[in-house]
Amino acid sequence: MVTNTSGKKKTAVARATVREGTGKVRINSQPVELVEPEQAQLKMLEPFRIAEDDLRDGVDVDVTINGGGYAGQADAARTAIARGLVQHSNDAELRDAFMAFDRSLLVNDVRQSEPKKWGGPGARARYQKSYR
Repeated sequence: MVTNTSGKKKTAVARATVREGTGKVRINSQPVELVEPEQAQLKMLEPFRIAEDDLRDGVDVDVTINGGGYAGQADAARTAIARGLVQHSNDAELRDAFMAFDRSLLVNDVRQSEPKKWGGPGARARYQKSYR
């Protein structure tokens, strides 16, 4: 059985494919162990730490990520992997465990950065003015 899921964070979009296998996790066709920085790697593997270890040994996960920076990509991949594991195992207890740990494991973070506007250096800040 093959399960396709996706996850989003800021402008990063991750698409995960979960299938029966031997426990390989690949990010953009590379083993997850090669992902740098290590903080992003740990973030991506969080769903496996919450789920049982035998679950990882029974599935192969392929993730393709586009857009965003390394932190956004890590969060998007984490969401896609967690959703894929829940759909693949069809386990309500696993879903509840993910929700209890962190809601963003199963729910996309829809926040986007606000666009810059005229009259200032950023979205909200304005240039200072002086009269004397």
